[in-house]
Amino acid sequence: METKSKSSKKSAKSTDESKLREFFIDELKDIYWAEQALYKALPKMAQAATSKKLAKAFEKHTMETEGQIATLEKAFELLGEKAEAKKCKAMEGLLKEADSVIEDTDEGTHTRDVGLIVSSQKAEHYEIASYGALTVIAENIGEPKVAKLLKKILDEEKKTDISLSIVAENKVNASAAKE
Repeated sequence: METKSKSSKKSAKSTDESKLREFFIDELKDIYWAEQALYKALPKMAQAATSKKLAKAFEKHTMETEGQIATLEKAFELLGEKAEAKKCKAMEGLLKEADSVIEDTDEGTHTRDVGLIVSSQKAEHYEIASYGALTVIAENIGEPKVAKLLKKILDEEKKTDISLSIVAENKVNASAAKE
């Protein structure tokens, strides 16, 4: 009887792990969509920026995002899964907010830049939270190579957030306050 209960515990654990793995893959699909949507939105944000430094930060982030999409595709491959995107309602909302900043502010103003930075940092914080959680889940489901890839993206997202703060603090916010 004891061997049967050990077997049942093992089976329950496998089911729990497969549910977590299923959840993890679903969340990877979500962030994959988010990265693709951000990749399409960043050039518009760069074009709308007044500050050349901000525009360059968005251009740099566009290139990084392209690399992050490729890294996510590698993660799907390591998991033996097809790289599929699942609509991310959170990123969709954040990008709509960025669009409204562009629509609701005057072209050529630093106030618009402040709004773009705020919108971008909201997206960055969403990505940071997502990649932080996904990295830990990957470790817990026994996918250290995938965890390493996700940690690399997480570190890039944190650097982007810092670079946006630097642009805001070094000129944009002060310039907007004078408008």
